Amino acid sequence: MNGDEQLLNRRVYGADHEAPNPGPLPHRTYAALVGGPLDGLLLDIHGWRTEEVDDGVALPTELGRWPGGRALYDPHPGESRMPGPGVTCRFYYSGDTP
Repeated sequence: MNGDEQLLNRRVYGADHEAPNPGPLPHRTYAALVGGPLDGLLLDIHGWRTEEVDDGVALPTELGRWPGGRALYDPHPGESRMPGPGVTCRFYYSGDTP
């Protein structure tokens, strides 16, 4: 695991990486990001409707193919989701966009 991967592992996307605890909070709901430039990060989806989770996300990042672009992540159709707080589902990398 290189330095960038260690920096990203089990941190929450968008959290201040200099914060004393940039990790997940026990009362929030997260999707684990799998593959691509944000692999290993958790995305806070607390309060999202099922339809919003099903749509996936386009996350701004400097780490993708186009710096300043977006990394695309989607759930796999039919993959089970766990209820409640914690990591409840996974979003898989599907590409980058400028």
